[in-house]
Amino acid sequence: MDITGSAKQATALTGEPHLRRVLGLWDLIFYGIVLIQPIAAIGLFGIASQVSRGHMVTTLLIAMIAMLFTAVSYGRMASLYPSAGSAYTYVGKGLNVHLGFMAGWAMFLDYLIVPVISSVYGSLTLQRLIPGVPFFVWVVLFVLIITLLNLRGIKTTARSNQILLAVMMMVIGIFIVLAIRYIFRAQGWNGLFSIKPFYNPETFQFKHIMTATSFAALTYIGFDGVTTLAEEVKNPKRNLLLATIWVCLFTGLFSVLQIYLAQQVWPDFSTFPDVETAFYDVSLKVGGNFMFNAVAAILFVACLGSGLAGQAGAARLLYAMGRDNILPKKIFAQINAKSAIPAFNIVFMGVLTVFISLSINYQSAAELLNFGAFLAFMGVNIATFRKFYLQRTNKQKHNFITDAVFPLLGFLFCLVIWISLPLPSKIMGGGWFLAGVIYLAVKTRGFKQKPVILDFKEL
Repeated sequence: MDITGSAKQATALTGEPHLRRVLGLWDLIFYGIVLIQPIAAIGLFGIASQVSRGHMVTTLLIAMIAMLFTAVSYGRMASLYPSAGSAYTYVGKGLNVHLGFMAGWAMFLDYLIVPVISSVYGSLTLQRLIPGVPFFVWVVLFVLIITLLNLRGIKTTARSNQILLAVMMMVIGIFIVLAIRYIFRAQGWNGLFSIKPFYNPETFQFKHIMTATSFAALTYIGFDGVTTLAEEVKNPKRNLLLATIWVCLFTGLFSVLQIYLAQQVWPDFSTFPDVETAFYDVSLKVGGNFMFNAVAAILFVACLGSGLAGQAGAARLLYAMGRDNILPKKIFAQINAKSAIPAFNIVFMGVLTVFISLSINYQSAAELLNFGAFLAFMGVNIATFRKFYLQRTNKQKHNFITDAVFPLLGFLFCLVIWISLPLPSKIMGGGWFLAGVIYLAVKTRGFKQKPVILDFKEL
């Protein structure tokens, strides 16, 4: 799928750049799967299994329910504002411009954290493959690589993403076959069909489940990217809604299958040699060194691609904020004359990523990202409830279930997950959010003026 082809074709026909509605439902679903990546859950396996006491499958299902209701809200808001495609716009138009700014501020935190998560897990992977090199060396090397690539203006293309997705699916497909064979040989049919990954009365505790869910929910982060293609979609009112739902559903069920098998291969969550890369040890158990290296390779490449895109996106967001005087213009609104990229911002993000990566572990970084993401999700759900239920007119067709119940359930599920985040992530995220409120109050003279809109559509 070429998401830029429609714009180029329209430009050639009219002389003015604009987008044509050429993307169908399956184009959107494929794009969403590429964004989320079907292997997202396996990097979380060890930590989520330990925190949930062996119930990561349950945490994925709980998070999927929250995401499905939220996906409905995103799809409906996208049908209402088909040229927007972002939480900050939906909240700004559906609730209040100041709340929209704060939703954008929460999203900004996610842009800063994505390269950190990628560099931390990419470095952990390298350390498992070559254990003699210290972690901090891998962090510096990993960030240096993505920074140099971004300074050269190298981008991941749609074709490379498609190839990577195909390789991921192939490797995970092989893992699934080997894991089924391993479980059947060791435990028979009782091992293949067990309720213990869902509910084990010996270790089940709701508090631990919800704490782990607030971490495992990272599996679904990125599904809302489907709505950024709103201007190029055929029948956006129908297809955006269906695509967001199907992307969440596929991600959830496919992740549940992978983690279910991993938990049955390694049921004792307290004996992982390395909790952060525990899935590698499961792969080694079912498929030997080949499977270990194959899983490590696809995860590392995925981290590299995610880190590359995340750093570039953050650098360009800093540029947009500098250009609009949200940040100091003389520092952040500079474009390199030769490369036409915000070179200073890329280097700045590289240094910042190294510093944060060496100051925070993988779990804390993921939970901090979820802090911002779930604030935005809650905002979109409430905006949907207000626009489709509270502000509906008599002429509009309305349905109490879809207009009120779904967005409110989405809000409540997201709220419970957000509340379940550990205290350190709440403190760090709360500090970030408070800084945004103070900044907004100063810039808008006590919320009396409209704030500058954070522009995510250029990224």
